[in-house]
Amino acid sequence: ITLWRYSLRKRGKMASSIASSNLSTFSVADGIVQKSARQQTLRGAAKPTCRAAPLRAVSGRSSARASVTSGANWGGQIKAASLRNRHIAKAASEDEPAAEAEAAEVEVVESSGVAIVPAVISIAVGLVTKFLVPCPATLTAQAWSLLAIFLSTVTGLVLKPLPVGAWAFLSVTFTILTGTLSFGNAFAALTNEVIWLIVVATFFARAFVKTGFGDRLALFFVKLFGKNTLSLAYGLQAAEMAICPAMPSTTARAGGVFVPIINSLDKRTRSYLIAQQLQGGNNTSSILLTAAAQNFLCIKLAEELGVVFTNPFNQWFMAASVPCLLAIAATPYIMYLVDPPEVKDTPEAPIKAAEMLKAKGGLTSLETKMIAGLGVTVALWVFGAQLGVSAVLAAMIGMSILLTTGVLTWNDALEESGAWDTLFWFAILIGMSAQLNALGVVSWLSASVSSILTAANLGWMSAFACLHLGYYMLHYLFASQTAHVGALFGAFLGMMLAAGVPGTLAALTLAFNTNLFGGMTHFASGQSAVYFGAGYIELSTLWKQGAYMGVVNFLIWGIAGMAWWKVIGLW
Repeated sequence: ITLWRYSLRKRGKMASSIASSNLSTFSVADGIVQKSARQQTLRGAAKPTCRAAPLRAVSGRSSARASVTSGANWGGQIKAASLRNRHIAKAASEDEPAAEAEAAEVEVVESSGVAIVPAVISIAVGLVTKFLVPCPATLTAQAWSLLAIFLSTVTGLVLKPLPVGAWAFLSVTFTILTGTLSFGNAFAALTNEVIWLIVVATFFARAFVKTGFGDRLALFFVKLFGKNTLSLAYGLQAAEMAICPAMPSTTARAGGVFVPIINSLDKRTRSYLIAQQLQGGNNTSSILLTAAAQNFLCIKLAEELGVVFTNPFNQWFMAASVPCLLAIAATPYIMYLVDPPEVKDTPEAPIKAAEMLKAKGGLTSLETKMIAGLGVTVALWVFGAQLGVSAVLAAMIGMSILLTTGVLTWNDALEESGAWDTLFWFAILIGMSAQLNALGVVSWLSASVSSILTAANLGWMSAFACLHLGYYMLHYLFASQTAHVGALFGAFLGMMLAAGVPGTLAALTLAFNTNLFGGMTHFASGQSAVYFGAGYIELSTLWKQGAYMGVVNFLIWGIAGMAWWKVIGLW
């Protein structure tokens, strides 16, 4: 026995190498990942003490990251098998007891399945459209069927009978099954550059969190501005503006940077700081095209409806700059007056921030590499039009730098399940929208709205204001800004164009509006849920703040914004 143990120690590396290459094949059935290949033992190191336990899958996004990566690495291999074999080899090389060598089993969690009432309502919307509403003479039966399926899909995005990706999968399956769209047309948008830009941008947000540079930058602004609660609020807003160009996820900025920072401050200031950061972040997300993922989607949908952007990054910043800066300046002060903090002087905040910065030390190697990689990306985003580099290619170059320098690993990318989920379901929505446009549905809708507005004798400015108000108020029905964009942005933009609103003005202001309703309810956006989940704001208070700050934003963007857009020639 002693000689055998000694042999195992000497041959540990060999055992690990054999184990990592000795993947078993798995099949997925009834939500359980079951082993289908024969159980193989480690040569020279496999003894009964190193028995492999069966692997089970857990439903949900976290389990997908933890156990099965076949959907994300496109190769269909089960990474968990490799990890398990490496653990076994390690156990063999270190002579662990059998109970410690056996990997822990993961319990099966049964999904509740589809929510019946939301599913019935969503399907009923499509059936009523298809069979009870007469098809216009100018449209084909195929176009009307696709509209019915699209409306059913959008209703499901609001009511959520299943997770968004699952409902989109069912919808596209039915679309292909009924022959409404071919497989190629249904999935054509998977090559859409903007969707891939969102995916890669999500990886950048992960790099900020992983390296800790976001924390460092936020602490720096707290150190500079943190002498009282109001100036501290402005410091946090300035920090978000500094971070947002290369961290285009408001949710990631909230959960990965600002909530942890605010949690470290005086608890009597947290309710105010959380609230103003949520409402101010809506404007911060509007200042740059790269400040929020949904901004890219708005630009892409606008281009599909014929709106032309010569340099979308510069045009966006030029249009947003003045009203956005005014709104960011007004938000902390107005909320300070309406919902003041319990304590107004915070002399300990700069001291605390300085201590935390000192504990962090100088820039780490990973932070330096990340700054270099994202610096290249942002430069290409700004000057890419002159260099012939598209936005998505610039992001891919930056991501390649982060991967080759070790800032991110491919596993980091695979674990961003939200990005892959968005890639799938939004590609389906964009594909349906493109086909609706190709089949003439969007043109028919625009013409119908145009005739209604003409009969009502509304000028384009009145129609512009009414449509913006309707677009904003409808978000009380949505729990996602990107879902709202996919469902309503194209339709409202088409109506504005039909009413005679200048194309660039209509597209950009609808995109700005999309960001402004991110804090209207506790479920209005990902960042809203994060800030509310921190536990410092009462539900009724958050809704009240969302309401009165919505009025403030509409006044600032509607008055100062329209004046500024006149100056720069948008109308």
